[in-house]
Amino acid sequence: MLQVRSPKGASDSNSWLCFGRNKKKTKTKQPSDMARSISYITGSQLLSLKRRPNNMAIIDVRDDERSYDGHIAGSLHYANDTFYDKISNLAQEVKGKDTLVFHCALSQVRGPSCARKFANYLEEMKEETGIKDILVLERGFNGWESSGRPVCRCNSIPCKGETETKSESA
Repeated sequence: MLQVRSPKGASDSNSWLCFGRNKKKTKTKQPSDMARSISYITGSQLLSLKRRPNNMAIIDVRDDERSYDGHIAGSLHYANDTFYDKISNLAQEVKGKDTLVFHCALSQVRGPSCARKFANYLEEMKEETGIKDILVLERGFNGWESSGRPVCRCNSIPCKGETETKSESA
């Protein structure tokens, strides 16, 4: 079981965002019972990580909105509605990465939920992947874009990384 820490200003209770595979609300275990915790990362911190050579992957779990809203350049797309069905593909695709950053539109439900599902999957598989940090992008894609950070509007899979800032798209 994982602990998902709420972003600044959210309730101190960790039960606000705990969903299992069947999406029923559950209580979290105490930190001492947990093998891995999931933390939030700000857009500024993520931008800094992207600028340095880093062994990381960004996982966009939005559903259809990715195709018309754009996405963070270089991100992998694993839609929330089929996430668990394709989780083994994601595990293979990120093998050797040490940091994963999950996000959805706001990173309040889908992003943290998929991050937790993935961490639980890794625990169940007991396979060494090299992943040290599983993070969730605070404020999600909407916060990323509204802060003027670069957005890719390509429809390529995998993403070609063609970016533009909010001022360029206006």
